[in-house]
Amino acid sequence: MNLQGIRAIYHFEMARTFRTVLQSVAAPVLTTSLYFIVFGKAIGSRMGDIDNISYGAFIIPGLVMLSLLSESISNASFGIYMPKWAGTIYELLSAPVSWVEVLIGYVGAAATKSVMLGLLIMATARLFVPYQIAHPFWLIAILLLTAITFSLFGFIIGLWADNFQKLQVVPLLIITPLTFLGGAFYSINMLPPLWQTITLFNPVVYLISGFRWAFYGVADVQIGVSIGVTLAFLLACLTFVWWAFKTGYKLRS
Repeated sequence: MNLQGIRAIYHFEMARTFRTVLQSVAAPVLTTSLYFIVFGKAIGSRMGDIDNISYGAFIIPGLVMLSLLSESISNASFGIYMPKWAGTIYELLSAPVSWVEVLIGYVGAAATKSVMLGLLIMATARLFVPYQIAHPFWLIAILLLTAITFSLFGFIIGLWADNFQKLQVVPLLIITPLTFLGGAFYSINMLPPLWQTITLFNPVVYLISGFRWAFYGVADVQIGVSIGVTLAFLLACLTFVWWAFKTGYKLRS
């Protein structure tokens, strides 16, 4: 294992984050704070509790996931796309590092940034809504698992994209709508039976449900199922990345 190579990639990506701290950290936190003000205070004060949880506290896991998924994908996709765009990807491919080490460097940095952002948003939520965490260990575990999985997914998007517009297609047109429709602002048990069944095909439902269980001990889907679906998606992403490096898909052309 080339630890020096991993460290070089990781430090380079982390340094890029701190050079763009307003865009990478301040903007997502400010946006999420606006959600807390509008939905948690203005609208939440007029709504009743959901599963014996105040509405303002109920939406915290969904809002954290909304930022976590978007930032994980964005950080990882941009990180691997830039070497392709600049032409330095060939130096990376010819360096004495394996695809696993490249993956650890880029995905590790993207996941680190996302976890930091998630923790910062949870700390910011304390300014607006009081809440208690029922399962702290599982909260951190699910946060890490989600950040790694979707950073890996973002890495795949960065490999696939051949222009800057494509980097934004999946986060804006797919991930964000799926998050809003995945129980971020409501319990899927509030939906009619048909729509509850349809919603279960949305993979983001399992992420938000599992994260909400870690917060409050209540969930729309069993925690084992939520973690299982996330692990299956992680395995699928790993398989695709292995195939991409083996065949040179979007890397050597």
